[in-house]
Amino acid sequence: MRHARPVRSLVVAAVLVALVGLLAGPQALPRATAQAPTVLKMQASWPAALTLYDNFKMFAERVEKLSAGRLKIETLPAGAIVPAFEVLDATHKKVIDGAHTWAAYWTGKHKAAVLFTGGPGGTFGMDFIDAMGWMYEGGGWELYQEFYRDVLKLNVIPIPILPAGPQAFGWFKKPIRNLADFKGMKCRQTGIAAEVFTEMGMRVVNLPGGEIIPAAERGVIDCAEWVGGIEDLKLGFHNIWKYHYTPGMHENVTIGELIINRDVWQKLGPDLQEIVKSAATETFLRWWVRWQKQNAEALRELREKHKVQILRTPNDILVEFLKAWDRIAAREAERDPFFKKVLESQRQYAALVVPAKRFMFPPYEFAANYYWPEKGGAAAAPATPAAPAKK
Repeated sequence: MRHARPVRSLVVAAVLVALVGLLAGPQALPRATAQAPTVLKMQASWPAALTLYDNFKMFAERVEKLSAGRLKIETLPAGAIVPAFEVLDATHKKVIDGAHTWAAYWTGKHKAAVLFTGGPGGTFGMDFIDAMGWMYEGGGWELYQEFYRDVLKLNVIPIPILPAGPQAFGWFKKPIRNLADFKGMKCRQTGIAAEVFTEMGMRVVNLPGGEIIPAAERGVIDCAEWVGGIEDLKLGFHNIWKYHYTPGMHENVTIGELIINRDVWQKLGPDLQEIVKSAATETFLRWWVRWQKQNAEALRELREKHKVQILRTPNDILVEFLKAWDRIAAREAERDPFFKKVLESQRQYAALVVPAKRFMFPPYEFAANYYWPEKGGAAAAPATPAAPAKK
């Protein structure tokens, strides 16, 4: 019996400690070691100073917040690990975990790559919403995965993320009145657009965005196309050229992509995979609306501060571009079954949606011209609104 009291005391002490812990809350109890976040190293195909890179950073921020810090994206600009045009192969080989880039850079591997950006002319007159509709509601997503997995045989997962258009036609040192003025010039172009412009009589030079201005200063190129608006302002195109033509049909719809190494993707697990896909879709929309405002502000600055003449691209050039693209697309479809498969899928979706939207939607210029009349042939920049007509 004399040994019972110490045992009873120990029991009472243990109960008291437990009660104190419960009353104090979970903060008083020792915590399990927090799991370290998964960090993916990804590189862009553009410099960090550009708004395209802002899309990349917005995506990384959304992933970290949506995952409560469990997944983080380390964003790197072009050239940080590999050159801008080598991010696809680097992702496949797991030199990097992923990339923020543009599928049309891979047309040297397979021409169908451009179709997953939206493609010249939309394709078939589609706008951005139509192109994303084809991607998610018209079979595009399945073809997109098939393209990288089975056609290119690359160990990557692609996800659309960057609505980088509509893009301007380009920058010139003199006015371009018609197709004849355009022929023979040596201009910066990339991807399938370079092939189309070559067919139209232009000489093209393939350059990353960061190399355009140095090439112009050395006289390597006479004219250039990059994106338009804020992107071109940031690169300083107005310091070289004073004639800026818009729009273009080469990338009136153009969608950049996020690519992730497939092994890395599978290790994320279903919940983080869904977070990545949701963050990409949210970034697509949120960055796009911000970018529209930035482009409008840039056009005003280019015109008013830098005295750039912002002009409407002659229709005969745009029509000829579409004709040249149709010829190239037809040749490629005849040569390659997968190109034909994707092109026909887009044609079928566009045949349903584009005529319906043309009927249902008022032309953008209808109300725009009522409130903001254009002057001459210039592309309209933000201006003082016209007074409403009297009733």
